[in-house]
Amino acid sequence: MFPGERGELWIKGPYVMKGYVDDPEATSATLVNGWLRTGDLCYFDNDGFLYIVDRLKELIKYKGYQVAPAELEELLLSHPDIRDAAVIPYPDNEAGEVPMAFVVRQPQSSLGVAQVIDFVAKQVTPYKKVRRVAFVDSIPKNASGKILRKDLSKVALSKL
Repeated sequence: MFPGERGELWIKGPYVMKGYVDDPEATSATLVNGWLRTGDLCYFDNDGFLYIVDRLKELIKYKGYQVAPAELEELLLSHPDIRDAAVIPYPDNEAGEVPMAFVVRQPQSSLGVAQVIDFVAKQVTPYKKVRRVAFVDSIPKNASGKILRKDLSKVALSKL
């Protein structure tokens, strides 16, 4: 791997799990020649520091490209009118999945859908553009602050 190149984090060591109990199929998918496939998408910087940027299971598959929700969320959070944001895959007949943003506006903000889409589009490659936006009062999160994407997916799919 080269600095900045993203890939899945694999780990190996004496305290890494030996496998799943009574599930050889899951074990063989997760353990490869003693290496544990973590499912984390990561990269190394030029100084050799490791950065975990997303989960592979959460990647959005857009026309064969992979889009990391965390990257789009970080970008959305840089907008002064956005208090919180989450991005999920939304089913699309042509592309497979498209990025959909759930946005919590700052109080008194009149930020609109087109403004959010345009803000992201100006800063990312075309396949990473947000194609749907929903405004919500809050982003569902668990006790540790992790975004509950399944809850957001249920909301999005209920409006299909």
